[in-house]
Amino acid sequence: MDHYKTPERLLSKNFLTLSSPFRIYKHVIDHHIQTHWHEFFEIGFIVSGSGTHILNGEPFPLKRGMAFLLTTADFHEIIPDEGETVHLYDFIFEDSFIRPALTEMLFEQASHYAHTFEGAIVDTIEAEFDRIWGETQLWQPGSDLIVQGSFERILIELFRQTGQKQRAAETATVHAVHPSIRKSVIYIQHHFREPITLQKVSEHVGLSANYFSECFRKQTGTSFQVHLQEKRLQFAKALLVSTALPITEICYASGFNTIPNFERFFKRKFGQAPRDYRKSNK
Repeated sequence: MDHYKTPERLLSKNFLTLSSPFRIYKHVIDHHIQTHWHEFFEIGFIVSGSGTHILNGEPFPLKRGMAFLLTTADFHEIIPDEGETVHLYDFIFEDSFIRPALTEMLFEQASHYAHTFEGAIVDTIEAEFDRIWGETQLWQPGSDLIVQGSFERILIELFRQTGQKQRAAETATVHAVHPSIRKSVIYIQHHFREPITLQKVSEHVGLSANYFSECFRKQTGTSFQVHLQEKRLQFAKALLVSTALPITEICYASGFNTIPNFERFFKRKFGQAPRDYRKSNK
């Protein structure tokens, strides 16, 4: 029987401190960083080097100027080209560090971002990361405001450069949805792998469970449970075709609590059992 290495889940307690909701690193990568995911959000920026960045099973060219924003629901791996060393800034943070208005702008139409900046803006983005790094190395009065400002400018530029014009029509439709339902959809998007319930999400958005359930169905066209299950199944499908994880690990990593339930729902959705789906889509 083959033995597979479980993707590492990077825990907040090992990378963030109680005194700060963020931390910035300068990483030097000269070897394959295996598939992993985080308890925190992450925005990275490639300063130099080349390779491949595989995000939720999809490969992206990795080179200077590439930026990516990942949530707690994403998994990725980094593969430097042979003989290459990748230098990158890595800014990790709790989701509460993003102001609500910016959270909605970023995530109402996308769950993650990966974009390679070109031209002069590459130096501009690098300068913002340099500023954050410098402030964290010598903390002074006002450093928190400077870090927040640079961080938000990076996020906004990333949003602007990743096809928001093409999302304009979709965004107009989304804005017709009640703000509490939009907020719930974003929350589910980031927490579907956790044991969340309708009651918990309704409390998060400030509605009673019954009213929330009714509104969610009317505004999204599906029930809370079906929407949640769809997120979990899509995540499981990506893991099946892009990793060698055992089926059991994929089941629990995707938010399902029993193997029979996972296999039943997966077969109902995709027409094949998870193991058969993996074999036919490798």
